[in-house]
Amino acid sequence: MESGVVATILEYLNAGLVDEFSITLSPVLFGAGTRLFDGVDGSRIALEQVRSQPSPRVTHLTCTVHRR
Repeated sequence: MESGVVATILEYLNAGLVDEFSITLSPVLFGAGTRLFDGVDGSRIALEQVRSQPSPRVTHLTCTVHRR
């Protein structure tokens, strides 16, 4: 993910504008990724995983966002 995309996602999360989101995780053997949740303000929001659907190649996660 591009850093601008990550910055936009973090801005929306920290502003309380996201109720729920789904992400697809795929393991990477070589290369690097962007850490999506490093900038989440844990004092303002909490993430709760509500669903997980594994498959041989990816894992689908659904999380809800709660204000603190």
